[in-house]
Amino acid sequence: MGHIHFSRKSLSNGLIVIHHHDTTTPFVVFNLLYKVGARDEFSENTGFAHLFEHLMFEGTKEVPYFDGPLQEAGGENNAFTNNDYTNYYDIVPDINAEVPFWLESDRMANLDIQLKSLNLQKKVVIEEFKENYINQPYGDASHHLREMVYKEHPYRWPTIGKEIAHIQNATLEDVRAFFQQYYVPNNAILAVGGNIESQQAFDWVNKWFGDIPANPALKNNVFSEPEQTAATIKTLRADVPQDALFLAFKMPARLEEGYYAADVATDILASGPSSRLYQKLVKETGLFSEIDAYITGSNDIGMLIIEGKISEGKVMQTASEALWAVLHEMQQQLISDEELRKVKNKMITYMNFSDASLLNRMISLAYYEMLGDAEWINLEEDKYEHVSAEDIMLFCQSTFTQEKSNTLYYLRQEH
Repeated sequence: MGHIHFSRKSLSNGLIVIHHHDTTTPFVVFNLLYKVGARDEFSENTGFAHLFEHLMFEGTKEVPYFDGPLQEAGGENNAFTNNDYTNYYDIVPDINAEVPFWLESDRMANLDIQLKSLNLQKKVVIEEFKENYINQPYGDASHHLREMVYKEHPYRWPTIGKEIAHIQNATLEDVRAFFQQYYVPNNAILAVGGNIESQQAFDWVNKWFGDIPANPALKNNVFSEPEQTAATIKTLRADVPQDALFLAFKMPARLEEGYYAADVATDILASGPSSRLYQKLVKETGLFSEIDAYITGSNDIGMLIIEGKISEGKVMQTASEALWAVLHEMQQQLISDEELRKVKNKMITYMNFSDASLLNRMISLAYYEMLGDAEWINLEEDKYEHVSAEDIMLFCQSTFTQEKSNTLYYLRQEH
């Protein structure tokens, strides 16, 4: 992709603004990241950050229907929430580039949450909870795994929330207080990019966002999480098509030494048909019908998860032992230069492909700025390049141990 150029400014109210100029596109992407996620909730009031992702489209007194003016401008928008932050983006033709500045500043300053809209969005979120987490086979696995892995950190619950009752019981007062605390300029990063000059972008930011007051009492919580010293094991029975095995470990935080080794290790284990878990456990022994390994990439201590469906007629214990054998192999011998090169090439190709999209570039610039510096977007490739076979072996040795493991056996209901 080459070096991604940008400029950065801060308003007196704390809003950080990043501009990236790209004249090859007739569009402008407006990406607003709020540093609020499920981590900012209380254990008895969860699911708020995600509920807000829905409430933010409920409009203001000036703009009762957020999507209306954007669609008239030929634009589109969307949002996503995770445990660490919430991200809203708008894409508009460059001739209507000012529209999202007006719309997003209006809802930051004047979001009008009424009981009627709150009740409507609660219903939508509860339906989503049921559809994706309760009625979906293995849908609640993340709820169980998070509770097993985390003892103190609010990563103990997923973004959707701990339980439906928390969303049902959210009061208008609770929700308005959450909004006033976190949806403020000094808790936001705005990345604007595309066919728009930096002077124009910064002028419009000043015009539309400059007068929105900061929250002087804003406090982003810092959490600790103890090291795991004993294995946890849980067995669930449910109406699922086949038995499944979930194995989770704590892994380094996003900015810690070892994060990149963890990421590369999961790709060696389970990225495509030539990966180790697929070759050994699906192709050769047929113990698993499918298997995957991935990381959560959290700001704080993350999770590395391996999950697989056990093949019909195969024994869970045998499958589990075979999986551990592959992990032990990763601890005992260095992976070859060729295998490492292949995985890195795949990762870097994917990163470059991703950065080719203007939207992805703007989301990434805001994300790296949240982590500490938007310039890190240009350093990622090098960080992956510097991961050595030794780094991966050391990571596997310190991570893949029984006492640091969390095993969820998800079994079919016995009829």
